[in-house]
Amino acid sequence: MATVDGVELPAYFEHYDTPVKLVATPDGGYAAWKLDRSTGGWRPADDLVDDVIGGIGGEIYVRSADAFVQHVEQLRGRHLRGEGEIFALYDRVRAINEQALAEKRNYTADEAALVNGIRRRTFVMFEEQLQRAGDPGADPSIVDGSSPKLDGERQ
Repeated sequence: MATVDGVELPAYFEHYDTPVKLVATPDGGYAAWKLDRSTGGWRPADDLVDDVIGGIGGEIYVRSADAFVQHVEQLRGRHLRGEGEIFALYDRVRAINEQALAEKRNYTADEAALVNGIRRRTFVMFEEQLQRAGDPGADPSIVDGSSPKLDGERQ
């Protein structure tokens, strides 16, 4: 497994509320990618490597793969609009969220499981679409290797 400054790759972060991933490259190096909220795709973020590795705490958090996926999809669902199956699923999550907010309550266990499952599905669908379009930062396999939420981790 590749490492950068003692951090095993891939590594997932939240950098000032923006998902950032640090991944190994085929040449033995690494690349950083951050979510572009306007497109849902990935932008190069190598300039953030020192910041995310050295600045953990404050507004920079290490995330499990699953928490990273959930955060990416929460932001995509909030900021993107369109047609098709992915956007229909985003609308479904939005409706569940709006109902809970209207009733001034947290998700029920069933709602939380449904939202989590939908977001895992939309992540894979969106990443596969990005790959077909040639986005070098796209990686639907993150879902396959996801780990459980760490204790004390925000969602």
